[in-house]
Amino acid sequence: MSEPSPSPGDPPGAAPTTPPTIPPTTPPAAPGGGSRGGRIAKSALSAVLITLTCILVPVSLLTVWVHDIVLDTNRYVATVRPLASDPAIQQAAVHRITEAADAKVDGSRITADLAKWLESQGLPPSVGSAVKLLGPQLDAAADQVVSGVATRIVESDLFEDVWTVANRTAHAAVVHALTGKGRGAVGVDGGTVTLDVGEAVDKVKEELVAAGVSPADKIPEVDKQLVLFQSDELGRVRNAVHLLDVLGNWLPVITVVLGAAGVLLARRRRRALVTTALCAAFACLLVAVALVVGRHYYLDHLPAEVQSPAAAAAVFDTLVRFLRVSLRTAMVLGIVVALGAYLSGAGRLPRGVRGRADRTADSAARWGAGHGVHTGTAGRWVEAHRHALTVGVLLAVALVFALWNHPTVLTVLLLVLILLVVLAVLALLAAGGRIADGTEAGAAPAAGAAPGPGDRGAGSR
Repeated sequence: MSEPSPSPGDPPGAAPTTPPTIPPTTPPAAPGGGSRGGRIAKSALSAVLITLTCILVPVSLLTVWVHDIVLDTNRYVATVRPLASDPAIQQAAVHRITEAADAKVDGSRITADLAKWLESQGLPPSVGSAVKLLGPQLDAAADQVVSGVATRIVESDLFEDVWTVANRTAHAAVVHALTGKGRGAVGVDGGTVTLDVGEAVDKVKEELVAAGVSPADKIPEVDKQLVLFQSDELGRVRNAVHLLDVLGNWLPVITVVLGAAGVLLARRRRRALVTTALCAAFACLLVAVALVVGRHYYLDHLPAEVQSPAAAAAVFDTLVRFLRVSLRTAMVLGIVVALGAYLSGAGRLPRGVRGRADRTADSAARWGAGHGVHTGTAGRWVEAHRHALTVGVLLAVALVFALWNHPTVLTVLLLVLILLVVLAVLALLAAGGRIADGTEAGAAPAAGAAPGPGDRGAGSR
Protein backbone atom coordinates (compact mmCIF):
# COMPACT_ATOMS: atom_id res chain seq x y z
CA MET A 1 0.00 0.00 0.00
CA SER A 2 1.56 3.30 -1.12
CA GLU A 3 2.22 6.01 1.45
CA PRO A 4 0.66 9.40 1.00
CA SER A 5 2.88 11.86 -0.76
CA PRO A 6 4.05 14.97 1.10
CA SER A 7 2.08 18.13 0.58
CA PRO A 8 3.78 20.88 -1.42
CA GLY A 9 3.58 23.19 1.57
CA ASP A 10 5.21 20.71 3.99
CA PRO A 11 8.79 21.45 5.09
CA PRO A 12 11.55 19.08 3.88
CA GLY A 13 11.70 15.85 5.84
CA ALA A 14 8.29 16.34 7.35
CA ALA A 15 5.95 13.42 7.56
CA PRO A 16 3.29 13.38 4.92
CA THR A 17 -0.06 14.72 6.09
CA THR A 18 -3.12 12.49 6.09
CA PRO A 19 -6.47 14.06 5.18
CA PRO A 20 -8.74 14.09 8.20
CA THR A 21 -11.41 11.44 8.30
CA ILE A 22 -14.94 12.91 8.26
CA PRO A 23 -17.25 10.77 10.36
CA PRO A 24 -20.56 9.89 8.79
CA THR A 25 -23.38 12.27 9.78
CA THR A 26 -26.08 10.84 11.99
CA PRO A 27 -29.54 12.44 11.86
CA PRO A 28 -30.43 14.11 15.17
CA ALA A 29 -32.66 12.08 17.42
CA ALA A 30 -36.23 13.20 17.72
CA PRO A 31 -37.07 15.06 20.93
CA GLY A 32 -38.40 12.68 23.50
CA GLY A 33 -37.06 9.70 21.58
CA GLY A 34 -40.24 9.39 19.49
CA SER A 35 -40.67 9.35 15.75
CA ARG A 36 -42.16 12.21 13.76
CA GLY A 37 -45.30 10.21 13.12
CA GLY A 38 -45.70 9.53 16.83
CA ARG A 39 -45.34 13.22 17.64
CA ILE A 40 -47.98 14.11 15.07
CA ALA A 41 -50.35 11.50 16.46
CA LYS A 42 -49.87 12.77 20.03
CA SER A 43 -50.41 16.37 18.95
CA ALA A 44 -53.57 15.43 17.06
CA LEU A 45 -54.91 13.46 20.03
CA SER A 46 -54.07 16.37 22.33
CA ALA A 47 -55.98 18.78 20.08
CA VAL A 48 -59.02 16.46 20.05
CA LEU A 49 -59.00 16.06 23.83
CA ILE A 50 -58.65 19.80 24.41
CA THR A 51 -61.52 20.51 22.01
CA LEU A 52 -63.73 17.97 23.78
CA THR A 53 -62.82 19.53 27.12
CA CYS A 54 -63.82 23.01 25.98
CA ILE A 55 -67.17 21.67 24.75
CA LEU A 56 -67.82 19.55 27.83
CA VAL A 57 -67.10 22.28 30.40
CA PRO A 58 -70.46 24.10 29.91
CA VAL A 59 -72.22 20.76 29.44
CA SER A 60 -70.79 19.63 32.79
CA LEU A 61 -72.17 22.75 34.43
CA LEU A 62 -75.58 21.88 32.98
CA THR A 63 -75.38 18.39 34.48
CA VAL A 64 -74.48 19.81 37.89
CA TRP A 65 -77.40 22.25 37.66
CA VAL A 66 -79.86 19.54 36.67
CA HIS A 67 -78.58 17.00 39.16
CA ASP A 68 -78.12 19.30 42.17
CA ILE A 69 -80.76 21.99 41.60
CA VAL A 70 -83.67 20.74 39.53
CA LEU A 71 -83.70 17.16 40.82
CA ASP A 72 -82.77 17.87 44.45
CA THR A 73 -85.74 18.69 46.68
CA ASN A 74 -83.94 20.72 49.35
CA ARG A 75 -81.99 22.82 46.90
CA TYR A 76 -85.05 23.29 44.70
CA VAL A 77 -87.10 24.54 47.66
CA ALA A 78 -84.25 26.85 48.70
CA THR A 79 -84.17 28.16 45.13
CA VAL A 80 -87.90 28.93 44.76
CA ARG A 81 -88.51 30.09 48.34
CA PRO A 82 -87.72 33.77 47.54
CA LEU A 83 -90.43 33.73 44.86
CA ALA A 84 -93.09 33.88 47.62
CA SER A 85 -92.08 37.50 48.28
CA ASP A 86 -91.62 38.45 44.63
CA PRO A 87 -94.15 41.21 43.70
CA ALA A 88 -94.91 39.68 40.31
CA ILE A 89 -95.64 36.27 41.83
CA GLN A 90 -97.75 37.82 44.59
CA GLN A 91 -99.79 39.85 42.10
CA ALA A 92 -100.37 36.81 39.90
CA ALA A 93 -101.35 34.72 42.94
CA VAL A 94 -103.83 37.38 44.15
CA HIS A 95 -105.39 37.57 40.69
CA ARG A 96 -105.71 33.81 40.34
CA ILE A 97 -107.00 33.28 43.90
CA THR A 98 -109.58 36.05 43.39
CA GLU A 99 -110.73 34.44 40.15
CA ALA A 100 -110.99 31.02 41.76
CA ALA A 101 -112.82 32.23 44.86
CA ASP A 102 -115.24 34.49 42.95
CA ALA A 103 -115.82 32.21 39.99
CA LYS A 104 -119.32 31.16 41.07
CA VAL A 105 -120.45 34.29 42.99
CA ASP A 106 -123.02 35.60 40.47
CA GLY A 107 -124.40 38.93 41.69
CA SER A 108 -127.01 39.15 38.93
CA ARG A 109 -128.43 35.75 39.81
CA ILE A 110 -128.47 36.54 43.54
CA THR A 111 -130.28 39.87 43.03
CA ALA A 112 -132.71 38.27 40.60
CA ASP A 113 -133.59 35.62 43.16
CA LEU A 114 -133.95 38.30 45.83
CA ALA A 115 -136.23 40.41 43.60
CA LYS A 116 -138.38 37.41 42.86
CA TRP A 117 -138.74 36.68 46.57
CA LEU A 118 -139.65 40.30 47.33
CA GLU A 119 -142.31 40.29 44.65
CA SER A 120 -143.68 37.07 46.11
CA GLN A 121 -144.06 38.92 49.41
CA GLY A 122 -146.36 41.47 47.79
CA LEU A 123 -143.92 44.25 47.01
CA PRO A 124 -144.40 46.12 43.73
CA PRO A 125 -142.34 45.11 40.67
CA SER A 126 -140.46 48.43 40.78
CA VAL A 127 -138.78 47.29 43.99
CA GLY A 128 -137.68 44.06 42.32
CA SER A 129 -136.31 45.99 39.32
CA ALA A 130 -134.34 48.26 41.64
CA VAL A 131 -132.90 45.27 43.47
CA LYS A 132 -131.85 43.69 40.17
CA LEU A 133 -129.88 46.80 39.34
CA LEU A 134 -127.71 46.08 42.38
CA GLY A 135 -126.24 42.97 40.72
CA PRO A 136 -123.12 44.64 39.20
CA GLN A 137 -122.50 46.55 42.44
CA LEU A 138 -122.73 43.29 44.37
CA ASP A 139 -120.21 41.68 42.01
CA ALA A 140 -117.82 44.62 42.39
CA ALA A 141 -118.18 44.61 46.17
CA ALA A 142 -117.56 40.86 46.31
CA ASP A 143 -114.50 41.20 44.06
CA GLN A 144 -113.16 43.97 46.26
CA VAL A 145 -113.63 41.98 49.45
CA VAL A 146 -112.13 38.80 47.98
CA SER A 147 -109.20 40.72 46.47
CA GLY A 148 -108.49 42.45 49.77
CA VAL A 149 -108.51 39.20 51.72
CA ALA A 150 -106.38 37.47 49.08
CA THR A 151 -103.86 40.33 49.10
CA ARG A 152 -103.61 40.27 52.88
CA ILE A 153 -102.97 36.51 52.86
CA VAL A 154 -100.48 36.58 49.98
CA GLU A 155 -98.45 39.38 51.57
CA SER A 156 -98.34 37.65 54.95
CA ASP A 157 -95.98 34.97 56.24
CA LEU A 158 -98.80 32.48 55.80
CA PHE A 159 -98.46 32.55 52.02
CA GLU A 160 -94.71 32.00 52.26
CA ASP A 161 -95.35 28.92 54.39
CA VAL A 162 -98.04 27.71 52.00
CA TRP A 163 -95.74 28.39 49.03
CA THR A 164 -92.82 26.54 50.60
CA VAL A 165 -94.89 23.52 51.62
CA ALA A 166 -96.61 23.39 48.25
CA ASN A 167 -93.33 23.53 46.37
CA ARG A 168 -91.71 20.91 48.58
CA THR A 169 -94.68 18.63 48.00
CA ALA A 170 -94.63 19.56 44.35
CA HIS A 171 -91.01 18.68 43.77
CA ALA A 172 -91.95 15.16 42.81
CA ALA A 173 -94.14 16.68 40.11
CA VAL A 174 -91.28 18.87 38.92
CA VAL A 175 -89.24 15.71 38.55
CA HIS A 176 -92.24 14.29 36.72
CA ALA A 177 -92.25 17.31 34.42
CA LEU A 178 -88.61 16.74 33.52
CA THR A 179 -88.28 12.97 33.74
CA GLY A 180 -91.84 11.65 33.56
CA LYS A 181 -91.80 10.38 37.17
CA GLY A 182 -93.76 11.56 40.22
CA ARG A 183 -96.82 13.73 40.86
CA GLY A 184 -97.75 16.58 43.19
CA ALA A 185 -99.18 20.08 43.32
CA VAL A 186 -97.33 20.87 40.10
CA GLY A 187 -99.13 19.22 37.22
CA VAL A 188 -97.96 18.50 33.70
CA ASP A 189 -100.33 18.28 30.76
CA GLY A 190 -98.53 18.08 27.46
CA GLY A 191 -96.19 21.05 27.49
CA THR A 192 -98.00 23.02 30.22
CA VAL A 193 -96.76 23.08 33.83
CA THR A 194 -99.20 24.37 36.45
CA LEU A 195 -99.15 24.92 40.22
CA ASP A 196 -102.19 24.04 42.32
CA VAL A 197 -103.07 27.04 44.53
CA GLY A 198 -106.02 25.21 46.05
CA GLU A 199 -104.73 25.50 49.61
CA ALA A 200 -104.43 29.25 49.30
CA VAL A 201 -107.94 29.44 47.83
CA ASP A 202 -109.28 27.44 50.78
CA LYS A 203 -107.57 29.87 53.17
CA VAL A 204 -109.26 32.81 51.40
CA LYS A 205 -112.60 31.03 51.62
CA GLU A 206 -112.17 30.54 55.37
CA GLU A 207 -111.22 34.20 55.82
CA LEU A 208 -114.28 35.35 53.86
CA VAL A 209 -116.63 33.21 55.90
CA ALA A 210 -115.03 34.46 59.12
CA ALA A 211 -115.46 38.05 57.87
CA GLY A 212 -119.22 37.51 57.47
CA VAL A 213 -119.36 36.96 53.69
CA SER A 214 -121.70 33.99 53.91
CA PRO A 215 -121.96 33.32 50.13
CA ALA A 216 -118.26 32.38 50.21
CA ASP A 217 -119.25 29.22 52.08
CA LYS A 218 -120.97 28.05 48.91
CA ILE A 219 -117.94 28.55 46.66
CA PRO A 220 -117.71 25.28 44.71
CA GLU A 221 -114.62 23.41 43.65
CA VAL A 222 -113.25 25.22 40.60
CA ASP A 223 -110.03 25.23 38.61
CA LYS A 224 -107.29 26.47 40.91
CA GLN A 225 -104.29 25.95 38.64
CA LEU A 226 -101.73 28.72 38.11
CA VAL A 227 -99.92 28.19 34.80
CA LEU A 228 -96.18 28.49 35.43
CA PHE A 229 -94.66 27.28 32.18
CA GLN A 230 -95.77 26.22 28.72
CA SER A 231 -93.61 24.85 25.93
CA ASP A 232 -94.19 22.47 23.05
CA GLU A 233 -90.56 21.35 23.42
CA LEU A 234 -91.10 19.84 26.87
CA GLY A 235 -90.83 16.30 25.49
CA ARG A 236 -87.40 16.98 24.05
CA VAL A 237 -86.39 18.68 27.28
CA ARG A 238 -87.33 15.51 29.16
CA ASN A 239 -85.03 13.41 26.97
CA ALA A 240 -82.15 15.85 27.45
CA VAL A 241 -82.68 15.97 31.22
CA HIS A 242 -82.73 12.17 31.40
CA LEU A 243 -79.41 11.98 29.57
CA LEU A 244 -77.87 14.65 31.78
CA ASP A 245 -79.20 12.96 34.93
CA VAL A 246 -77.64 9.65 33.89
CA LEU A 247 -74.29 11.36 33.43
CA GLY A 248 -74.79 13.02 36.82
CA ASN A 249 -71.69 13.98 38.70
CA TRP A 250 -69.38 11.88 36.54
CA LEU A 251 -69.24 14.21 33.56
CA PRO A 252 -67.29 16.97 35.39
CA VAL A 253 -64.72 14.37 36.49
CA ILE A 254 -64.47 12.99 32.95
CA THR A 255 -64.05 16.53 31.62
CA VAL A 256 -61.16 17.27 34.00
CA VAL A 257 -59.46 13.98 33.11
CA LEU A 258 -59.78 14.64 29.37
CA GLY A 259 -58.41 18.17 29.77
CA ALA A 260 -55.45 16.98 31.83
CA ALA A 261 -54.67 14.26 29.29
CA GLY A 262 -54.85 16.76 26.43
CA VAL A 263 -52.44 19.13 28.17
CA LEU A 264 -49.99 16.35 29.10
CA LEU A 265 -49.92 15.01 25.53
CA ALA A 266 -49.22 18.45 24.04
CA ARG A 267 -45.65 19.36 22.99
CA ARG A 268 -45.98 22.78 24.62
CA ARG A 269 -47.95 22.02 27.75
CA ARG A 270 -48.05 25.52 29.17
CA ARG A 271 -49.42 26.92 25.93
CA ALA A 272 -51.92 24.03 25.80
CA LEU A 273 -53.10 24.84 29.32
CA VAL A 274 -53.59 28.51 28.44
CA THR A 275 -55.52 27.54 25.30
CA THR A 276 -57.71 25.06 27.16
CA ALA A 277 -58.58 27.51 29.92
CA LEU A 278 -59.40 30.38 27.57
CA CYS A 279 -61.42 28.23 25.16
CA ALA A 280 -63.42 26.71 28.03
CA ALA A 281 -64.15 30.20 29.35
CA PHE A 282 -65.25 31.29 25.87
CA ALA A 283 -67.55 28.25 25.56
CA CYS A 284 -69.19 29.18 28.88
CA LEU A 285 -69.60 32.73 27.60
CA LEU A 286 -71.42 31.43 24.51
CA VAL A 287 -73.78 29.40 26.69
CA ALA A 288 -74.45 32.43 28.90
CA VAL A 289 -75.27 34.51 25.83
CA ALA A 290 -77.52 31.73 24.52
CA LEU A 291 -79.30 31.70 27.89
CA VAL A 292 -80.00 35.44 27.60
CA VAL A 293 -81.24 35.07 24.03
CA GLY A 294 -83.41 32.09 25.01
CA ARG A 295 -84.94 34.07 27.87
CA HIS A 296 -85.93 36.94 25.59
CA TYR A 297 -87.31 34.56 22.99
CA TYR A 298 -89.37 32.68 25.58
CA LEU A 299 -90.83 35.83 27.14
CA ASP A 300 -91.60 37.28 23.72
CA HIS A 301 -93.51 34.13 22.71
CA LEU A 302 -95.49 33.40 25.87
CA PRO A 303 -98.73 31.51 25.13
CA ALA A 304 -102.09 32.78 26.27
CA GLU A 305 -102.20 30.21 29.08
CA VAL A 306 -99.48 32.06 30.97
CA GLN A 307 -101.45 34.61 32.97
CA SER A 308 -98.55 36.86 34.11
CA PRO A 309 -95.48 37.48 31.93
CA ALA A 310 -93.75 39.14 34.89
CA ALA A 311 -94.31 36.03 37.03
CA ALA A 312 -93.05 33.82 34.22
CA ALA A 313 -89.89 35.94 34.00
CA ALA A 314 -89.40 35.73 37.77
CA VAL A 315 -89.73 31.93 37.72
CA PHE A 316 -87.32 31.60 34.77
CA ASP A 317 -84.70 33.87 36.35
CA THR A 318 -84.93 32.10 39.70
CA LEU A 319 -84.59 28.60 38.29
CA VAL A 320 -81.53 29.44 36.15
CA ARG A 321 -79.83 31.68 38.74
CA PHE A 322 -77.40 29.02 39.94
CA LEU A 323 -76.61 28.03 36.35
CA ARG A 324 -75.70 31.64 35.57
CA VAL A 325 -73.51 31.80 38.66
CA SER A 326 -71.75 28.59 37.60
CA LEU A 327 -71.11 29.90 34.10
CA ARG A 328 -69.64 33.16 35.43
CA THR A 329 -67.51 31.21 37.89
CA ALA A 330 -66.14 28.98 35.12
CA MET A 331 -65.32 32.00 32.97
CA VAL A 332 -63.42 33.76 35.77
CA LEU A 333 -61.64 30.53 36.70
CA GLY A 334 -60.57 29.97 33.09
CA ILE A 335 -59.13 33.47 32.82
CA VAL A 336 -57.30 33.10 36.15
CA VAL A 337 -55.79 29.73 35.18
CA ALA A 338 -54.72 31.04 31.77
CA LEU A 339 -53.12 34.13 33.31
CA GLY A 340 -51.31 32.06 35.94
CA ALA A 341 -50.00 29.59 33.34
CA TYR A 342 -48.81 32.43 31.13
CA LEU A 343 -47.01 34.25 33.93
CA SER A 344 -45.17 31.04 34.85
CA GLY A 345 -43.74 30.77 31.32
CA ALA A 346 -40.36 31.70 29.87
CA GLY A 347 -41.43 34.74 27.87
CA ARG A 348 -39.91 38.15 28.34
CA LEU A 349 -42.91 39.59 30.16
CA PRO A 350 -43.36 36.64 32.57
CA ARG A 351 -39.62 36.60 33.35
CA GLY A 352 -39.71 40.36 33.92
CA VAL A 353 -42.70 40.08 36.27
CA ARG A 354 -41.11 37.26 38.26
CA GLY A 355 -37.77 39.10 38.38
CA ARG A 356 -39.43 42.25 39.64
CA ALA A 357 -41.26 40.20 42.30
CA ASP A 358 -38.01 38.57 43.45
CA ARG A 359 -36.21 41.91 43.60
CA THR A 360 -39.07 43.37 45.63
CA ALA A 361 -38.88 40.38 48.00
CA ASP A 362 -35.11 40.87 48.29
CA SER A 363 -35.60 44.53 49.17
CA ALA A 364 -38.14 43.61 51.83
CA ALA A 365 -35.83 40.88 53.19
CA ARG A 366 -32.86 43.29 53.33
CA TRP A 367 -35.01 45.80 55.19
CA GLY A 368 -36.03 43.07 57.62
CA ALA A 369 -32.45 41.95 58.07
CA GLY A 370 -31.47 45.52 58.80
CA HIS A 371 -34.05 45.52 61.59
CA GLY A 372 -32.96 42.22 63.05
CA VAL A 373 -35.45 39.94 61.25
CA HIS A 374 -33.73 36.88 59.73
CA THR A 375 -35.24 33.75 58.20
CA GLY A 376 -32.18 31.64 58.97
CA THR A 377 -32.34 27.95 58.14
CA ALA A 378 -36.02 28.13 57.21
CA GLY A 379 -35.28 30.67 54.49
CA ARG A 380 -32.47 28.55 53.04
CA TRP A 381 -34.75 25.49 53.06
CA VAL A 382 -37.57 27.36 51.32
CA GLU A 383 -35.16 28.70 48.72
CA ALA A 384 -33.87 25.18 48.04
CA HIS A 385 -37.38 23.68 47.78
CA ARG A 386 -39.29 26.67 46.44
CA HIS A 387 -40.44 24.99 43.22
CA ALA A 388 -41.82 21.95 45.02
CA LEU A 389 -43.53 24.14 47.61
CA THR A 390 -45.14 26.26 44.89
CA VAL A 391 -46.47 23.16 43.12
CA GLY A 392 -47.79 21.83 46.43
CA VAL A 393 -49.61 25.08 47.19
CA LEU A 394 -51.16 25.10 43.72
CA LEU A 395 -52.38 21.53 44.13
CA ALA A 396 -53.80 22.31 47.57
CA VAL A 397 -55.74 25.31 46.25
CA ALA A 398 -57.02 23.23 43.32
CA LEU A 399 -58.18 20.51 45.73
CA VAL A 400 -60.00 23.03 47.91
CA PHE A 401 -61.76 24.44 44.86
CA ALA A 402 -62.73 20.95 43.66
CA LEU A 403 -64.20 20.07 47.08
CA TRP A 404 -65.99 23.43 47.51
CA ASN A 405 -69.77 22.99 47.43
CA HIS A 406 -71.08 25.09 44.52
CA PRO A 407 -68.24 27.65 44.20
CA THR A 408 -68.92 31.16 42.96
CA VAL A 409 -66.87 34.00 41.49
CA LEU A 410 -66.17 35.21 45.03
CA THR A 411 -64.85 31.73 45.85
CA VAL A 412 -62.40 31.92 42.95
CA LEU A 413 -61.24 35.42 43.92
CA LEU A 414 -60.85 34.39 47.56
CA LEU A 415 -58.73 31.35 46.67
CA VAL A 416 -56.62 33.46 44.30
CA LEU A 417 -56.05 36.00 47.06
CA ILE A 418 -55.03 33.24 49.49
CA LEU A 419 -52.71 31.76 46.85
CA LEU A 420 -51.03 35.13 46.23
CA VAL A 421 -50.53 35.68 49.96
CA VAL A 422 -48.96 32.22 50.40
CA LEU A 423 -46.70 32.72 47.37
CA ALA A 424 -45.65 36.13 48.72
CA VAL A 425 -44.73 34.56 52.06
CA LEU A 426 -42.68 31.89 50.27
CA ALA A 427 -40.98 34.59 48.20
CA LEU A 428 -40.05 36.55 51.33
CA LEU A 429 -38.69 33.44 53.06
CA ALA A 430 -36.71 32.50 49.96
CA ALA A 431 -35.36 36.05 49.71
CA GLY A 432 -34.17 35.82 53.32
CA GLY A 433 -32.36 32.60 52.44
CA ARG A 434 -30.70 34.23 49.42
CA ILE A 435 -29.56 37.20 51.50
CA ALA A 436 -28.05 34.85 54.06
CA ASP A 437 -26.11 33.20 51.25
CA GLY A 438 -25.33 36.47 49.48
CA THR A 439 -27.14 35.46 46.30
CA GLU A 440 -29.95 38.03 46.02
CA ALA A 441 -31.87 38.14 42.77
CA GLY A 442 -29.99 40.32 40.27
CA ALA A 443 -26.91 40.67 42.53
CA ALA A 444 -23.41 39.97 41.24
CA PRO A 445 -21.76 36.83 42.65
CA ALA A 446 -19.31 37.32 45.50
CA ALA A 447 -15.59 37.56 44.75
CA GLY A 448 -14.09 34.15 44.12
CA ALA A 449 -17.48 32.49 43.80
CA ALA A 450 -18.09 30.20 40.88
CA PRO A 451 -20.42 31.66 38.22
CA GLY A 452 -23.96 30.37 38.28
CA PRO A 453 -25.68 28.67 35.39
CA GLY A 454 -27.04 31.94 34.07
CA ASP A 455 -23.75 33.88 34.42
CA ARG A 456 -21.65 34.58 31.32
CA GLY A 457 -17.86 34.67 31.39
CA ALA A 458 -15.89 37.69 30.27
CA GLY A 459 -15.92 38.13 26.58
CA SER A 460 -18.75 35.64 26.03
CA ARG A 461 -21.40 36.48 23.49
